[in-house]
Amino acid sequence: MTDIAWIELALTAARPQALGALLRYFRDLDIAEEAFQEACLRAIRTWPDKGPPRDPTAWLIFVGRNSGIDQVRKRSKNDPLPEEEAFSDLSDAEDDIADRLDNSNYRDDILRLMFICCHPDLPNTQQIALALRIVSGLTVPQIARAFLVGESAMEQRITRAKARVAKAGVPFETPGAEERAERLGIVSSMIYLVFNEGYSAGITNKDSAAFCDEAIRLARLLLRIFPGEPEIMGLLALMLLQHSRAHARFDGQGQIVLLEDQNRLLWDRRQINEALALLDKAIRHRKPGSYQVQAAISALHARAAKPEDTDWAEITLLYSLLERLHPSPVVSLNKAVAVSKLRGPDAALDMLVPLADALGSYFYFHGVKGGLLMQSGRKAEAREAFDRAIALANSPAECAHIRQQIDKLGEVGVPVG
Repeated sequence: MTDIAWIELALTAARPQALGALLRYFRDLDIAEEAFQEACLRAIRTWPDKGPPRDPTAWLIFVGRNSGIDQVRKRSKNDPLPEEEAFSDLSDAEDDIADRLDNSNYRDDILRLMFICCHPDLPNTQQIALALRIVSGLTVPQIARAFLVGESAMEQRITRAKARVAKAGVPFETPGAEERAERLGIVSSMIYLVFNEGYSAGITNKDSAAFCDEAIRLARLLLRIFPGEPEIMGLLALMLLQHSRAHARFDGQGQIVLLEDQNRLLWDRRQINEALALLDKAIRHRKPGSYQVQAAISALHARAAKPEDTDWAEITLLYSLLERLHPSPVVSLNKAVAVSKLRGPDAALDMLVPLADALGSYFYFHGVKGGLLMQSGRKAEAREAFDRAIALANSPAECAHIRQQIDKLGEVGVPVG
């Protein structure tokens, strides 16, 4: 591995912890970012010759903090520096920093860094962009390519997000147990948003598809600092199970392959086994949550060697539990699909009726409805539902998949129930 390669890996791994500590010191995201960037540049210049420090994260915090103080001096010009108390813990010893890296302060630093990226004032797209820029360290051009927008537009999006966060104010005091639990839930949602952005892109946008790996990395980081949280275990297990099917989800022409038609030999058993172990560990805590239940549903698919081996009765029960834990029309839609496997398409269609208003603009609702109507032999209604799905499709692959279903309407032998 080249000097630059291992340095980049070290800087990426240290970024959340080091930047989180600098944010706590300076209470200003721009200053913290600039300080961390300066520390990284100095690492690239000095580490190849002198070798890596004993603790890269502590080194970056120490160097970044000193650089940040210099920035404050320059910005203040002739104004006196703020009082020493304005900075949180300004001891000069790098060793002292290293000794305290396992302190709860640093756990809360990382949580706070992630938390500011998912402030409720920010729309989902800004949350994802800010998290990828601040926590993950992706460049603006990388993020812009993933979102298929210009670099200047993405720069403005991130700048607006930072301004909203600064205006809203971020609490820097160490959160109590109740607030920490609330933050963990919000941060977990943000990480899953990042994952879904990549998962939904599929192979149509490789820059965006890479978000799946980054979301899994962030979940691992979160689990490392909160190892006893079953919902984080469930979140990581869920993403690993979904990502394990990456090579089977699309065919050679980039067309969507439904779960029941996928080549299960292409599923990544290493990711599946890790996820199953995580899920078993989470369940032993006896604190069920929505991510654990979703992971349990995915696990039942992963354990089935063939589609016909799938335990649809258990999946239906799990969806009923998920409806209680996290009521959502999308959850009810997925439950209807499971019911169709047990009781046929007509029973599932009855379940879709009360969901029509809430999911009228949802691509998958009309796709599922069209498929169920097709199974019931109601071809005209199925065509109407598929046409609506195409109008709402989010990608060419989704359009192509629905067109395949429409083609089947004209074939002989379409199932009728």
